[in-house]
Amino acid sequence: MFRALRPVLARPSTTVRTCVLLVLLAGTGISILELVREQTGTPGFFVGLGLALLPVAPLMAAFRWLGRAAPAPWPQLLFCFAWGACTAALIAILANNFATEWIAAATADPSGADHLGSIAIAPVVEESAKAAALLLVFVFRRRHFTGPADGFVVAGFTATGFAFTENILYLGNAFVQDLADGTGVLDSVTAATFFVRIVLSPFAHPLFTVLTGLGFGAAAVSARRSRRVCLPLLGLALAMGMHALWNGSSQFGDHGFYVMYVCVMVPMFGLLVWLAVRIRHRRLRAVAGELALYAAAGWLAPAEVPALASMPARSLARALARRSGGRAAGRAVARYEADAAALALLRNRARRGAPRREADFAGRERELLHRLWQRRATAGPALARAAVMEELLPPWFDPLRPAAAADVPEPRREGRQDERRGERQEPRRVPRRPEPSLRRSDPWTPATPAGPSSIRPCVLPGGDGGR
Repeated sequence: MFRALRPVLARPSTTVRTCVLLVLLAGTGISILELVREQTGTPGFFVGLGLALLPVAPLMAAFRWLGRAAPAPWPQLLFCFAWGACTAALIAILANNFATEWIAAATADPSGADHLGSIAIAPVVEESAKAAALLLVFVFRRRHFTGPADGFVVAGFTATGFAFTENILYLGNAFVQDLADGTGVLDSVTAATFFVRIVLSPFAHPLFTVLTGLGFGAAAVSARRSRRVCLPLLGLALAMGMHALWNGSSQFGDHGFYVMYVCVMVPMFGLLVWLAVRIRHRRLRAVAGELALYAAAGWLAPAEVPALASMPARSLARALARRSGGRAAGRAVARYEADAAALALLRNRARRGAPRREADFAGRERELLHRLWQRRATAGPALARAAVMEELLPPWFDPLRPAAAADVPEPRREGRQDERRGERQEPRRVPRRPEPSLRRSDPWTPATPAGPSSIRPCVLPGGDGGR
């Protein structure tokens, strides 16, 4: 009995892990709200909350846009935001206060302790606390952490949550100071803080943490164990360095902040935006290339491939499905698109040998193909029509011919069963239903709709075997 329970105790179930994380987030959320309210007062807390909410939606929308090619589940993204806003923020406030007080007591210089804490302590503590969320997703949700784009998105949501809580604290304290001084609105500390933190640099924390996310994303597609360890640490070190440089800009004179902003932050922001767009385009190209192989084997209609590799066509397909079949049809198409992209990226990673050539490739591929086949009747026509309307198909292409463009005949049935049934099977095209089963597959001998056990496997172009 104890032997049977040992694996369960050694490796908690998904439900247990989820409950533990929810309790942790709830506890830290209540604690951080009370802590911030005590420091700012109730009026300052609500003013800071209202102002800090303004950049949250645009930042989340921007990071979600980057990940739309293969979207991560919303619960995962909301967990990252909550971790940054609650757990990471609580750790940072407690650790920074403790370190600053300790340095002030040891040196008898409170002003110097504040400067040292902001430059040397805060970047290390805050970036490490935010990186913990990325590490949890990387370890326990590896199937949703497929490359640099996912690292970009997960880091962005985590840092947006952290910046949200920090902005409440700064803006709330500024409002309380203005109330005490009786300062006018335009000359107030609140207005200056809002301009610097919300207007000029809402992307500061996301910019730092994205460097850590890119390290984790590069590790996710790396085949070497040493790189999977070193790349996240390198990204974290870069994030800490950028954060320390930003916090230390006030030491460079009266205009040090603006010099740092114009010469470092803006170019760095532009570089990361360019990198994000490039990553998105590369991911869509990988989706098109890998799904073309599945279309050639009959798993997808040829017209679906260009639609699945185009974000406008995907959006149009969902709209068409909702118009004809309601919200349920739109959700089915959205899930079909997400599963197709996940399948393509799974194969792309496995083909490049990362990590360990995707040991569970066949099982994960079978699961995704099963889900695609279940929704194909709803999603396939909508995607084909979207491809036509977006002019993604050549003029001579006829999307109504099911498999003529793929030119892949249905695999013939075995002669023994034909004789047993006394029937003569005529060659047919690849069936659209019912859902087929899978034979052994890997990235080099790809899966095909093998159908019942009486149907021969058919290898995709580029595989090791033949039809």
